[in-house]
Amino acid sequence: MAQSEKGKINLFEDFYKSLPLATTDAAAVPFGDFMAVGQGIAETDSGIVSLASDGLSGVGQLTTTDEDIHAMGIQTGMGFDVAKMGTLVAETRVRFSAITTGEFFFGFSDVCTDLAIIEGAIIHGATTTLTLTASDLCGFLLSSDLTDSAAWHMVYNGGATTGATVSTGVAADVDVVAGDFNILRVEIDPNGTARWYIDGVLKKTLAGAVSTTVDLCFSELVESKTTAVKTADVDYVLVTANRDWTK
Repeated sequence: MAQSEKGKINLFEDFYKSLPLATTDAAAVPFGDFMAVGQGIAETDSGIVSLASDGLSGVGQLTTTDEDIHAMGIQTGMGFDVAKMGTLVAETRVRFSAITTGEFFFGFSDVCTDLAIIEGAIIHGATTTLTLTASDLCGFLLSSDLTDSAAWHMVYNGGATTGATVSTGVAADVDVVAGDFNILRVEIDPNGTARWYIDGVLKKTLAGAVSTTVDLCFSELVESKTTAVKTADVDYVLVTANRDWTK
């Protein structure tokens, strides 16, 4: 099969630009190498603000509307096959002004929609239980509805290893602190083995975390759990994969 030197897919956003609030567009909106999506994106208080204060190096504030289970974030199309395009990599640097009344997902799943939400479509955490709605997912979850609401939970579904459990204690040394950045990185090998890194430290390796044949998309989403606007400050996001030359 014909190939070229353009075999590496490299998607990157550094947030030196904004997606104005009040876009009033319910459809996905192009945003660099990604699309801005979310159930609340058409509302007047939802969008991406490039921070002028405390925004050195480019920081985009993902802002979701003040409605329960309304999310906002960035996403790719359904363009990744683990076996054909791995190792898949997604990395971001993110912080929160508050870690209450919200949920945040970062990683890959088989859910790709303009009106994206986390709870009811991808995953949800409550007390000590994870509800894995997406048949295939791999990434990080932060949920104020979990008992361990300040921990990064390493979540997965769809592979030979059945279901994800709450990561109690696994990430205890890197609990989320309001106002502090964490660097999150997830890698998925062509055989379905996944690795989760926090601030450059490998926290979990799991064989058979995801299916090797189901197509995936990338998402980084913040969701409100109450009648208040919810935000996530993102310094950058990087997604890499190998090109599938067989199509």
